[in-house]
Amino acid sequence: MAAKAASGPGDSGARSASGGRRELGLDPGYGRLGWAVVQEQGTQWTLLAVGCVETPSTLAFEQRLLELKRCVAQLCERWRPEECALETLFFSKNVKTAMQVAEARGVLRLGLAEAGVPVHEIAPNAVKLALTGHGSAPKAQVGRMVVRLLGLASLPKPDDAADAAAIALAGLRSRAVRALKAGLQSARGRQA
Repeated sequence: MAAKAASGPGDSGARSASGGRRELGLDPGYGRLGWAVVQEQGTQWTLLAVGCVETPSTLAFEQRLLELKRCVAQLCERWRPEECALETLFFSKNVKTAMQVAEARGVLRLGLAEAGVPVHEIAPNAVKLALTGHGSAPKAQVGRMVVRLLGLASLPKPDDAADAAAIALAGLRSRAVRALKAGLQSARGRQA
């Protein structure tokens, strides 16, 4: 199953010669995997590609996981992101579904590790916080910020793709805070 990109600017796999940074955002699931590639150039963000991969429910679960691994490998090969923002698992009342999504996340992490793409996890409320300044912002407000920050005419469809764009943006916008935390942890380690 090929990862199909929505048409967008910069539809080549080459990294920007002017030092831009690429972030892959993943909204994980085993039935639907939302993904987006966002390029950061100074204070500008550009959506390079976005999409949603669906695995047929007629496939065995193991085959669905294999399709997800192939998809993430193709995305990494084509777009060569510097890192990946992967949304953390939101536990619901359906334990079986949560376990299957956790397994899908593990397969995605494996595919990213094989491609040499560092992963940082980001919680749903952290995505909202990074984009709106409020960790419990409604989904519609997050969507408006995605459209505004990326200069889009409308929010990508389906919702999984829009969520992945928000996750990629949040990953880029939270990079300075993550670097600060890592520096503080490193300094504490040297003092111990």
